[in-house]
Amino acid sequence: MGKQRWEILFEDDHIIVINKPAGLLTIPDRYDPDIPNLLSSLSKYRDNVFVNHRLDKDTSGIILFSKTENAHAAFSKIFEERKIDKKYKAIVHGVPIEEVGQIELKIAISKNKRKQMVIDQKGKISTTKYRILKSWINHSLLELKIITGRMHQIRIHMKAINCPIVADSTYGIDDAFYLSTIKRKYRKSSNTIEKPLLSRMALHSHELSFIHPITNKEVVFNAPLPKDMRAVVSQLDKNQTR
Repeated sequence: MGKQRWEILFEDDHIIVINKPAGLLTIPDRYDPDIPNLLSSLSKYRDNVFVNHRLDKDTSGIILFSKTENAHAAFSKIFEERKIDKKYKAIVHGVPIEEVGQIELKIAISKNKRKQMVIDQKGKISTTKYRILKSWINHSLLELKIITGRMHQIRIHMKAINCPIVADSTYGIDDAFYLSTIKRKYRKSSNTIEKPLLSRMALHSHELSFIHPITNKEVVFNAPLPKDMRAVVSQLDKNQTR
């Protein structure tokens, strides 16, 4: 069966909460269903799994699945009514002007670029709240709370305020994070190629909270920052302190 790459954070008779690694699709690819994905992998361990929401392939962190049709219907309503809190952490280029802020812009599907979104006055309103957790000379660690759930919302909002997510190859300015970009006296061996500290988008779903629709109890789930993002934060602390 192969070793699973994901971690179960919580499970009861109604839901299963997973900590998804970066690089893994949430659901099967439309054109190539053989590409590894979380739903297919999880279905090998559980008979019934229903998708409640998705994370981008390169986004790590908390994702919720239902185990029954009744639970799936209940959570569909919760998501639609925005009665679920989703918080993310992101390492971005630059430092936002305000320590705490809210971004509210209209987003639409791009007419020119496949699977991309754009800021468009004819699009649907989207709202993201943010706060700076830590800042350096040219980078920041942010906590982000999405009020709406548009495709690529956080990524395009960060681009809109000139703080694109590190290693976001679609909406950002790079596709990896290298120590040599921040360490002044970095010495690279002539015989080796520098490996990136992080080679995927620096976005992590770190907290999910809601009132459980079946038990009526408030639940909060957390997933710690993954190793690659912790490595970037550590090097920024050492080499880019204000």
